[in-house]
Amino acid sequence: MADFYRIAVGRHATLLVCLLLAPAWAQDAAAQETRAELIAAAQAEKATRLAPYTPGRAEAAFTRWSTKLLGGGSGFYPYFDSVYSGGGFTLGAGYRHFLGDRTTWFTQGLYSISSYKLIETGLSSPGHLNGRAGYQILAGWRDATQVGFYGLGMDTDPDDRANFRFNETYAGAEAVFRPGGVAVLRGAFFYDDYDTKQGEGSYPSIEEIYVEPGEAPGLGADPTFLHTTAAAGIDWRPNSMISFRPSAGYARRGGLYEVEYHNWSDRDDVYSFDMLEVDLVQHLPVLRETWVLSLHGRVQTVLGDDDLVPYFLMPSLGSGSTLRAYPSWRFRDRHSMLLQGEWRWIASRLALDLAIFYDTGKVTSERDDLDFDGLESNWGFGVRFHGPAATPLRVELAKGGEGWNLVFSGSAAF
Repeated sequence: MADFYRIAVGRHATLLVCLLLAPAWAQDAAAQETRAELIAAAQAEKATRLAPYTPGRAEAAFTRWSTKLLGGGSGFYPYFDSVYSGGGFTLGAGYRHFLGDRTTWFTQGLYSISSYKLIETGLSSPGHLNGRAGYQILAGWRDATQVGFYGLGMDTDPDDRANFRFNETYAGAEAVFRPGGVAVLRGAFFYDDYDTKQGEGSYPSIEEIYVEPGEAPGLGADPTFLHTTAAAGIDWRPNSMISFRPSAGYARRGGLYEVEYHNWSDRDDVYSFDMLEVDLVQHLPVLRETWVLSLHGRVQTVLGDDDLVPYFLMPSLGSGSTLRAYPSWRFRDRHSMLLQGEWRWIASRLALDLAIFYDTGKVTSERDDLDFDGLESNWGFGVRFHGPAATPLRVELAKGGEGWNLVFSGSAAF
């Protein structure tokens, strides 16, 4: 009986609590309905004031500039590149005309402060086979007036610099294909005709200093090559595209692992040689790509021990994208190794990156000497002004074993 009374009292107490809380529940429900009505009214009023988004002046200007760089529409466009490493500050422009949906005819040219010149024309046609393939046909002429030569090997003296000049006339075609996923295949076939001349500039011409046999292989020769290239790799950088001027240097994550084979067939069969190049790039984003650790490694090696390679086609280190504290073409020989690391701060995803970097590497006459002994290295910092598809200006200050060097470049480091 006592349990019966406890149950009855409990039920009456629960009923009493519900009766006391009922007004509060009703008030809360009314408040929720009022809030819902207010939100619905605000949304209805906002719908009556909807209008197309109008970008500001800065955003509109950036959009127009990016469209030009990305190939949007026929007409003139700025052209950012280098005629040849060591040519100095370069200005360029081009004109393109679309032939259908994806094929473009273009003519473009560059001129540098050292009177280096480049003129080329061709057809570019990316985006075939559902975006997996593209090709390009290209012909051009290059004039490099004062290219540096310091001798062969790592023990050369910077005071022994000599200059040479060369003209290159080239024509050919290249293609790229993604069979599936991140795999990439590339191939090219070009006619390359070289005409070497007396060097210009403030340094002696090469034939005045390097007169002993073997000091500058191929000195005085003007070879003509049929140059064949075949490459295979994995490219999972998000900015890589089936095109021939991609924004790969703007990537902040992913990587490229590629093996490239070159056959230079001399028409006179004197300077024919084969070269293999292995290129590795890896970007490691930090804090949602606010910071990026970028790593690069490259090995170039002449395959035939008895192949006679002209001095101006030998692997080299020293430039605004290899050993950045050293002048262009500072070290040359038959084999080369390069290692680079950058810590990049993405100050503005639209226009600006900052970076500190470290480069190290060597050239050797023997492939077995491609090790970590006797490396030259440098460190430095820089700023890069870029868009989604190009790096129009990269300014860096680098310190190495021969002092400081200021780099101005119109392309990404790697």
